Amino acid sequence: MRLAAALLSSFLLVGCAGSLPPDAQVPTGDASIYVVERGWHTDIGLPVDEIAGQLATLEHGFPGVRFMVFGFGERAYYMARRTGSAELLAAMFPSESAVLMTALTTSPTEAFADQHVVELHLPQDAVDRIANRIWQVLEKGPDGSAVRLADGPYPGSVFIASTETYDLFNTCNTWTAALLHDAGLPVDPQLLLADQVMQQVDRIAILQARQRR
Repeated sequence: MRLAAALLSSFLLVGCAGSLPPDAQVPTGDASIYVVERGWHTDIGLPVDEIAGQLATLEHGFPGVRFMVFGFGERAYYMARRTGSAELLAAMFPSESAVLMTALTTSPTEAFADQHVVELHLPQDAVDRIANRIWQVLEKGPDGSAVRLADGPYPGSVFIASTETYDLFNTCNTWTAALLHDAGLPVDPQLLLADQVMQQVDRIAILQARQRR
């Protein structure tokens, strides 16, 4: 999330995110996921045709949805229409979190054309692990459905309650990195900054492209 990354960058010397050897082997496959860098924040996008299990229930109410993009953040700050220093400082300490789901009728590459978007190719079982992990962190109501908190900041988006704790060292970027790591990609799950995540994602995309030739 942008606020935590901004605070960290003000007092940490951030080195390289760790490079992969030029001949490193990375998993690849016929399914796709998308990693989106939006300023200090990173999201993960999944094609709905590749989402199995309970996470697919989030498609309901969004006719024509083709992709779902997920981001993690500190609940009060994430959902606030206006934020100041009090909200920013509060988010440094353990607090409630939320997931912002955005339903897209176009690909993340098209929807976020002005952002840094990387498509990665994975085996279907790796995409399943990401989808299952996202579903696991969502708070469930008595009927077993995900608890929706409020509409998001733009059309097709909704805030969903998360059971995870947000703090300075468990941010949107560590969340993204952990999902990629759980999918079998060589991404450090403790990366704190968006550009660190994207450095590794960019490198993985290059290696995948070489392997798919």
